[in-house]
Amino acid sequence: MYYIIDHSTDPYWNLAAEEYLFKNLDKPVFRLWQNENSIIIGQHQNALAEINLDYVRANNIKVVRRLTGGGAVYHDLGNVNFTFIDNRIDKEDTASMFARFTKPIIDSLCKLGVKAYLEGRNDLLIDGKKFSGNAVAVYRDRVLQHGTLLFSSSMNTLGNALASRPEKFVSKSVKSNIARVTNIGEHLDHPMTISEFMEFMEREINSINRNLYILYSYSDQDIKSIQKLRDEKYSQDWWNFGSSPVYQYSKVKQFPGGLIEVYLKVNKGVITYIKIFGSYFFIKETHEIESLLTGALHTPEGIGERLKKINLSDYFGNVEGEEFLSLFWD
Repeated sequence: MYYIIDHSTDPYWNLAAEEYLFKNLDKPVFRLWQNENSIIIGQHQNALAEINLDYVRANNIKVVRRLTGGGAVYHDLGNVNFTFIDNRIDKEDTASMFARFTKPIIDSLCKLGVKAYLEGRNDLLIDGKKFSGNAVAVYRDRVLQHGTLLFSSSMNTLGNALASRPEKFVSKSVKSNIARVTNIGEHLDHPMTISEFMEFMEREINSINRNLYILYSYSDQDIKSIQKLRDEKYSQDWWNFGSSPVYQYSKVKQFPGGLIEVYLKVNKGVITYIKIFGSYFFIKETHEIESLLTGALHTPEGIGERLKKINLSDYFGNVEGEEFLSLFWD
C-alpha cells in the first residue's frame, strides 16, 4: 500500500497525476494534495454553464476537467483534496464505494471533535452544511474515489466563481448543486493550521490502516509521464472545454449600435451552428461572420482568434470587440 503527499499546487499536473496513478499503479493508494485557485468540473459537465466566466478570467482561476463524474467544485489553498485508489469489490455499487472510502475521513475528523457524516451518496456534512464533495471512477478492476475537504477556503470566491446562468444553456449535461457550504476549521475545538490538518490526516489514515502504507516517491519515469499527460491533455482546451456535451446557447443584448441576438449549437465544445439576428447597422453580410465562427471553439480564445481576421465594425456598426464577445457567455 502507498500513500502520497503531493506538493505541487498546479491543478493541471494534479489531475494528470490522478489519472496516471489510477491507471498505472497496482497497489492501494491514499493521496493528499492541494490545488491553487481552480474550478474542477465533472467529466460530463458543460464547462461554460458551470462558471462565471468573466470572474474566472479576471481572477486567473483555472478550469480543469477531471476523469470522474459529478458536479463542479472550487479549489484553493484553503482546501485539501484526498484520493483513495483500490481494487473494486465484486458487485460493489457507487453508493457502497462512497461509504467505504469516506468512512476513514469521517473517523479521522471525529478525533478532532468534528461531527461529520455522509448524506446521500457522496456529500460529507457538518451540521447540515457541506464541506466535502466526492466523486468516483472505475477503470478495469480498479476504483478511484476523491473528494474535497474545505478547511479555510474563500467562500466569497467559491460563490462568485461558480455563480453561473445555466438557463442560458440547454443540454443534458450534469448540473452542479451549489449547496450551503462550511469550512472544517470553523468546527474545531482547538485551532490548527491547514498544514497541521494535513499532517493529522496523513497520520490518522495511516494508523487506521495499521501503518501498512508506504510513502511513495515518484520515479523519473512517473514524473515524465505525468508531465506529458498534463501538457497534452489536462492543460488543453480540447479536454477542459471541448469535452463538454452537446448544448444550445442563446443570448440577447442591447448595444448603443443596436440589438443583437445570438443562437448557437455546440458539440464537443465546437460551434456547429450559429445564427445572428438584430437591429444593428452593417456594411458586410451577417452570414459571412456566421461562417467565420462556425467551427470555432466556444471559448474566448477560440472566438477571439477568428475575429482577428476581420473588421468587426463592418458587420456590427458601433459594437466593439469585447462587447461582441460578451454575447457568447455570461
